[in-house]
Amino acid sequence: MKKNISNLLSQAYPFYYQGKELWSITILLFFMTFLFGYFFEPFEVYQPEHKMGYFWITLIHSCTPVFMIFIFLSLKISPITKENWTIKKEILLVASFLLFVGIVQFLIRDIIYDNPNNWSLRYFYEELRNTFLVGILFAFILVPINYHRLNTKNSRNANAFNTSKKKSIISKKTPSHINELNVDSQNVLYAKAEGNYIELFLNDGSKILKRLTMKRLENILDSYSNYIKTHRSYIVNINQIDSVTGNAQGYKLQLKNCSNTIPVSRNMISKFNKKMNS
Repeated sequence: MKKNISNLLSQAYPFYYQGKELWSITILLFFMTFLFGYFFEPFEVYQPEHKMGYFWITLIHSCTPVFMIFIFLSLKISPITKENWTIKKEILLVASFLLFVGIVQFLIRDIIYDNPNNWSLRYFYEELRNTFLVGILFAFILVPINYHRLNTKNSRNANAFNTSKKKSIISKKTPSHINELNVDSQNVLYAKAEGNYIELFLNDGSKILKRLTMKRLENILDSYSNYIKTHRSYIVNINQIDSVTGNAQGYKLQLKNCSNTIPVSRNMISKFNKKMNS
């Protein structure tokens, strides 16, 4: 049982908290919180304590998560963390976010309620409890929907690549020999970064180890249009792609004469789509 739970928590999970997706989530969260609080009044309220109308109270409570998202945005999350995001990390992030939202909701009670016990442990507990109840409810609604949306979108795009023949005609006019690496540009399946070294995997099953950084390799391959970076640790020869599969995390590439699957991370999907459709 413990092993199954551990395996579940270590599974890859999409990282949503950047770019347009983050703004979409923020706007949706605001409206859901406001509409849910205003029309359903999920928690008991005592009108004589209110310093303002219920509309404005609901609006303030709905703005608190948005404010906390801006605070979280100020925290720089490394690309490694984003690409290695898991269910466990997602749960911890959401729990931390709800905890801080609950604390802020407690701290602003004096602005909203005329109650001498605003700073009591009872109301501290109530604000945390209410925040977690609503947050968990929204998570159970939004997470599966968004996960299904991404999975469907990426699977559909991957199937489109598989049915097209574009991938077999890319870069016929590029130079055939990569002088700096001393290999033929069409014989390389993919390159993988290992610290300050690069492993070049060739279509005959062999591999070459070069003392090289990923950044330097990108510069070398810049003039070869059949190469694209799909992940912080991978560069792939597009002409060697045999099939593409998609899920909520991104794409998985199956190359010719290769049993390994190569990831296309979510932050590389847009660039990959543009390359494959160019």
